[in-house]
Amino acid sequence: LSGASYVLTTGTGSGKSLAYFIPIIDRVLRLGSRQGLKAIVVYPMNALCNSQLEELEKFLGKSDVAPVTYRRYTGQETDEERQEIRANPPDILLTNYVMLELILTRSEDRPLLDKASGLEFLVLDELHTYRGRQGADVAMLTRRVRERTGAQDLQCVGTSATMATEGSRSERLALVADVATKLFGTTVSAQDVIDETLSPLFPDQTLD
Repeated sequence: LSGASYVLTTGTGSGKSLAYFIPIIDRVLRLGSRQGLKAIVVYPMNALCNSQLEELEKFLGKSDVAPVTYRRYTGQETDEERQEIRANPPDILLTNYVMLELILTRSEDRPLLDKASGLEFLVLDELHTYRGRQGADVAMLTRRVRERTGAQDLQCVGTSATMATEGSRSERLALVADVATKLFGTTVSAQDVIDETLSPLFPDQTLD
């Protein structure tokens, strides 16, 4: 709600996807659906993208009748599906970083970004996978997305089950914030890194 960029670094199955999809869906419902791209969600693997597509369908229904529209654009689509997505961009686009690079460079995909002037969210799932040369490529990609769409107030979200394991909690949060700031090209403060703490359900009992 504050508009600050943030990182979710919690365990597998802890609800990270809901922690960015719910704010995105809420924003679209408040502003109105079917007005161009509002969110781009980037996955490192198509398998993750396909899984999240199924989850959105479970919660929202089929994209063509859902109150918030969503489509996958990863290279698995038919020519007809790609043409439909370009002509009628969804509110939420699920893709991978290679395809996002192509969207920025291919002339046939220009209509997709021409209707992204209202882009508000850029999500990088599995943030820890972007390191070294690949990390540098993705960092440049996020900056180009912001420049191409004119979304200067773009809210960036990163997720990762594991980002930093050494040092104190404050040191780990500061490290995650620094990495996210470099990847997104916008400030992510340590206080906007959401981690988790675990406590025993039965602290005073010994389970045999």
